[in-house]
Amino acid sequence: MEQNRVRIVDIAEELGLSTATVSNVIHGKTKKLSKETVKRVQELLEERQYIPSMAGILLSQNNSRIVGVVVNSHEKYENRVLEDAFIAASLNALLFMLEHAGYFMMVRAATQWNDIIRFASMWNMEGLVLIGFCENDYKSLRENMHIPFVVYDGYFAENKGICNLIIDNYDGGLQVGNYLYQKGHRKVLCISDNNICTDKERMDGCRAGMKEAGADFLEVPFTGVQRHAFYVKNLTRIMQYSAVFAVSDTYAIELMHFLQERGIQIPKNISLVGFDNMGLCERVYPRLTTVGQDVGERAKMAVAALQKLKAGEEVNPVQTLPVSLVERESVADV
Repeated sequence: MEQNRVRIVDIAEELGLSTATVSNVIHGKTKKLSKETVKRVQELLEERQYIPSMAGILLSQNNSRIVGVVVNSHEKYENRVLEDAFIAASLNALLFMLEHAGYFMMVRAATQWNDIIRFASMWNMEGLVLIGFCENDYKSLRENMHIPFVVYDGYFAENKGICNLIIDNYDGGLQVGNYLYQKGHRKVLCISDNNICTDKERMDGCRAGMKEAGADFLEVPFTGVQRHAFYVKNLTRIMQYSAVFAVSDTYAIELMHFLQERGIQIPKNISLVGFDNMGLCERVYPRLTTVGQDVGERAKMAVAALQKLKAGEEVNPVQTLPVSLVERESVADV
């Protein structure tokens, strides 16, 4: 197949033109060329079924129409970050929203902020969507990179050069706490792999919703193997509670499977609530009660913010999306 590949030099020789002229037609640089020349080149390109390098075309233009999405490949994802339910749903929503707006999306997982700069400059990107990095990373990027970018769930002080798209984590936890309290639960356990930033806000909201009963916290390890061993060791303690609020659907469903494998019934023996309302919540039994966020709306806001930033317009540096409790069958009355 490579031997039959049509080259720019072949087209140029057949038309008696320079390779530069043919290249300019391919890359849309036709202002200094006659309409007749452009037509001759285009017709022969089509006839010979010349397939240009899309990367070369995009990189040669001032507006590449490429938006990069970079996800922090944190150790807790165990090199499977793109398989995470929330990340996958976010990427899916961004893909269709960006395509609808006429952009191409490129995805990368990274751990260092300077990798993001190399990635963006290599592909002449018009903007970035960043997910899961820390405050210092965003500050460094803003100081060393001039293209616009938006952040998902950033936890840092307002910065006019950064658009931070967050959800109301505290209210989500508050809705969970209120719901469990109304169901009669007075001993609730919150589980997370940390007690800071967004997870802390979710758990603080849950504690407030539980009123005087409050809610305890259990910090679980990062990796799946370690969490499994941790649950085995702490099963008796977990079963002292009537309900568990996990700060993500991934952790909630993982714990659900662990308990069910040991004959513990959800919600008969213990109730369970997650956070995010990913598609998996509808595909487990019992279906998982959780806090829902609209990934499609967030993707829409991200694209709109990037377009405004690209045009030099002011954008609200912090935009908050509401969340709502989605009641299913994983919670019982006490």
